Amino acid sequence: MNRVTVVGLGLGRADLTPRGLAAIESAQVLAGGERLLAWFPEHPGRRLLLKFNLADWLEQVALLAGQGQEVAVLASGDPGFFGVAAKVIQRLGREAVTVLPNVTAMAAACARLGLAWQEARAVSLHGRDDQGPLWRALGESDLVVVYTDPRHGPAWLAGLLLQRGQAPYWRLGVAQDLGAAQERVAWYTPAAAAEESFSELNVVALERVARPQPLRLGAPEDAYAHQAGLITKSEVRCAALGRLELGPGLTVWDLGAGSGSLGLEAGLLCPGGRVVAVEADPERAELIRANRAAFGAGWLEVVQARLPQDLAKLPDPDRVFIGGGGEELGAIMEAAWDRLKPGGVLLVSLVRLESLARARAALAGLGAAVETTQIQVGRGAALTGGEYLKALNPVWLVRGRREGSA
Repeated sequence: MNRVTVVGLGLGRADLTPRGLAAIESAQVLAGGERLLAWFPEHPGRRLLLKFNLADWLEQVALLAGQGQEVAVLASGDPGFFGVAAKVIQRLGREAVTVLPNVTAMAAACARLGLAWQEARAVSLHGRDDQGPLWRALGESDLVVVYTDPRHGPAWLAGLLLQRGQAPYWRLGVAQDLGAAQERVAWYTPAAAAEESFSELNVVALERVARPQPLRLGAPEDAYAHQAGLITKSEVRCAALGRLELGPGLTVWDLGAGSGSLGLEAGLLCPGGRVVAVEADPERAELIRANRAAFGAGWLEVVQARLPQDLAKLPDPDRVFIGGGGEELGAIMEAAWDRLKPGGVLLVSLVRLESLARARAALAGLGAAVETTQIQVGRGAALTGGEYLKALNPVWLVRGRREGSA
């Protein structure tokens, strides 16, 4: 098999290195997308167009190389950075592929926008619906460069920031048609970008312009907007987060979320995952959104929905926390259990003895081993020149784990 050369084109033909140009000129086959193939109208070789099915296209590349033909795969930017090089190497093997790097769209966009990018985070939304990597990057960096696609462009990104209450913290630098005669580079507020139309060929730099309130584990109740004390107490929250056994990439349901405090803090322990706070009461749902905005926790999904009827709308969970439910508690637990992934954990926080009995019976009926923990908290309070321990209401945490492995 002849070696296949993956040629990084940078922003255009002007960025081609002499070695890259030589590889293209000597190739018997040019393989790539329609836009890149059009950059070489004079090339006499065969053209292998990548349009829809990447796997079939890679098979054609392998077949032609196996027949002894020299194949040059054309890639925009740098082929090893969110590019096609990884797929070509995966199919053909490293020993059969030569990669010629070039300037990335990320580097070019930051240069045009006047940004140093050594500490920037890069995220690709191209052909992806998973927002987890985007929110994780926004939580960990003050500069995030996003590779977009026609469905997830600058206006969509701006709308997402507005919808999640994150607009005060970010501005968007949009670099359109980099390297072309119609190249445009400009800064936008999220509100302005949401109303703008952009070329489908663009890269977006999200730069932080303000910082939200810091979010931390076990924050005191008064750190959150809440309704008449309907909030999981700080000490109970910490215990519940531990009993949930959280970790990166997990999907968590916070049902009967109240103020959203448990879901917000759970997100700190599930980087790159999904946390969905579900609340039936519209006023409390608005409080959750307000807390999300205040803490800059755009990754938290807030759903106003009835339980258990509307659970079908949610993604399958790895972890479920139930902080409310009343007379519907048993039905909510059963519906959540049906959706819980193998190896997943369901945890219920309870105050009433009647609810404790109902929760234990429901888990036992589902075939789960029932684990019950009581949390008794006393807080120091002033008393006639001294201090005493003022007891809070005892709370029970009832836990069950679904059989299987994650």
